[in-house]
Amino acid sequence: MKLMCKCHGVSGSCTVKICWRRMGEFQKIGEKLYEKFDGATRVKFSGQRHKLKPAVIGHKKPTKRDLVYLEESPDFCQANSKYGIFGTKSRECKKNSYGTEGCAILCCGRGYTTVILEKVQDCNCKFKWCCEVRCDKCKIRVETHYCK
Repeated sequence: MKLMCKCHGVSGSCTVKICWRRMGEFQKIGEKLYEKFDGATRVKFSGQRHKLKPAVIGHKKPTKRDLVYLEESPDFCQANSKYGIFGTKSRECKKNSYGTEGCAILCCGRGYTTVILEKVQDCNCKFKWCCEVRCDKCKIRVETHYCK
């Protein structure tokens, strides 16, 4: 939260000062959350009540401001009915993307298959006065990629 203030008064004087709290910029909040996530510490309960300690010996003890977790995340690559995870097998992916929708990440190293289809669609459309559109029919080649 960011403190914002505005002054009111004659000729720029600050006779009345009004302040309020405002959310920070969304981008900055996201960056801070990612930092916390990236540095999160796995913990377990110690013998004492409500006390946490690092699950891995030698890791630093988390502070009150650190992000912690008790269990590893499930493997989203493989189907797991217990957690309602369908896995990524047969999921459509984008061959040339480096994001999470890209085949390199989404297919979890299993590779992908490419299906090539020919579709017919309208093309070279022209508007005829009044109220008519005429189009040619063109064959296009569509490549779709699916995780193995």
